Amino acid sequence: MLDLKSISKTFNAGTVNEKTALNNLCLHLNDGDFVTVIGGNGAGKSTMLNAVAGAWPVDEGTIEIGGVNVTKLPEYKRAKYLGRVFQDPMTGTAASMQIEENMALAARRGLSRTLKKGISSKEREFYRERLAELGLGLEDRMTSKVGLLSGGQRQALTLLMATLKKPQLLLLDEHTAALDPKTAAKVLEATDRIVGQDNLTTLMITHNMKDAIAHGNRLVMMYEGHIIYDVAGEEKKKLHVSDLLEKFEQASGGSFANDRMILS
Repeated sequence: MLDLKSISKTFNAGTVNEKTALNNLCLHLNDGDFVTVIGGNGAGKSTMLNAVAGAWPVDEGTIEIGGVNVTKLPEYKRAKYLGRVFQDPMTGTAASMQIEENMALAARRGLSRTLKKGISSKEREFYRERLAELGLGLEDRMTSKVGLLSGGQRQALTLLMATLKKPQLLLLDEHTAALDPKTAAKVLEATDRIVGQDNLTTLMITHNMKDAIAHGNRLVMMYEGHIIYDVAGEEKKKLHVSDLLEKFEQASGGSFANDRMILS
């Protein structure tokens, strides 16, 4: 479902601020893989997601989604393949619009616009059913402005909107990092349920090592723009945070110095 072949990306090339963000990165995801991605600051995690999404071109390598070479496609042309949730809960929704209006925008993404009534009763009932699955009571507030919701409610709504049309690939860029622990746990629970029921191929960046171990069927660790550890299945389930720290030290030749990740 996703194939990254020898991807490289350097920012500010030829200047004193030159930074190699991706270094001959290779990654293959099968249909239905749920991969958690960890690594210190500057490891290339978000750069990888942005490269997949087409936010900026890569210098070398190819990117395929569902067997389609999208390496040269601009961001807006890749959108039909992707669902994405950002770290900021305010990013994925329109605050001045109602919950049901946000849902309708997500449901009609990529479709031609007509002059028919905005939201049909059938559509409204479908939105209500999907919102009820979140367990946040949003199905009873469908005409409320999204700007009145809490950060956690907005992030859960964004997740639902991003997956409403079952994208070929779901990108989660630290989508619980800005939430309190209790709310983050609810959003992760919703993530597991939605990804599982629709068998969505997913890449989830996280700074929380426990979450990286607990969620998904596969874990990859990045360092200086490439993957230094890739583990899946039963071996992943048996991991502890201490194991990840040890693997990092073995692969990088140094200690893990990211306080944020260790404390998480």
